[in-house]
Amino acid sequence: MMPIYVIGDIHGQIDRLNEALDYIATDEHAGAPIVFLGDYVDRGPDSRAVIELLMQGQAEGRPWTCLMGNHDRFLLRFLDNPRYMDPAVSRPLLWTDPPLGGAHTLASYGVDVREGRDLRDIHADALEAIPQAHRDWIANLPRFHATDEQIFVHAGLRPGVLLNYQKEDDLVWIRAPFLDWKGDWGRLVVHGHTALDVPQLYPNRLNMDGGAGYGRPLYPALLLGRDAFLLGPGGRIRL
Repeated sequence: MMPIYVIGDIHGQIDRLNEALDYIATDEHAGAPIVFLGDYVDRGPDSRAVIELLMQGQAEGRPWTCLMGNHDRFLLRFLDNPRYMDPAVSRPLLWTDPPLGGAHTLASYGVDVREGRDLRDIHADALEAIPQAHRDWIANLPRFHATDEQIFVHAGLRPGVLLNYQKEDDLVWIRAPFLDWKGDWGRLVVHGHTALDVPQLYPNRLNMDGGAGYGRPLYPALLLGRDAFLLGPGGRIRL
């Protein structure tokens, strides 16, 4: 069993990301690959710093795989069309509306997002403020990552569809029927997207979204096959 680490939805929480990486750095398998499950932006205070840290780590040759989340894709679609509303959202919302948290991402790039400011002006400033390198990095993020023992994906998989035929909308947005499905995927599916109070291991999947986007801790985990261990100040806790 090859060790591999995983970090769930970060949502602009740069301090918690640094803390999670510190926990990994002190584990006995430090240096093994790390998979980041997407949603690097929105809600938290410093999405820009999160993206810069991940980009820098990859540029330095660290074995880091960063997947695309629905919030990351929303940023790109806002830049293409500031009034874009994703049909997968439970009700009509712009990316800059408070529930989605896009305004926090723009603020981390120095964009003035004060209430009452015209959306056209915010969009124009965003196009100038967000580096093309960041936009290209997000656009080129893989939608899933597979090993012999795990499938990593932001949101989940649609039951009955082969991995290479999964649709992007499902990979970054799906909840039901994925969360309700009890069948085995042949490998452990490791995902985020659906926030819990703490990551939880199920017979066929591991949900790593511990709710960092809502102020809860960001939990890293070590995977050894289908065995999962949360990392923290006290070392490992087996899930």
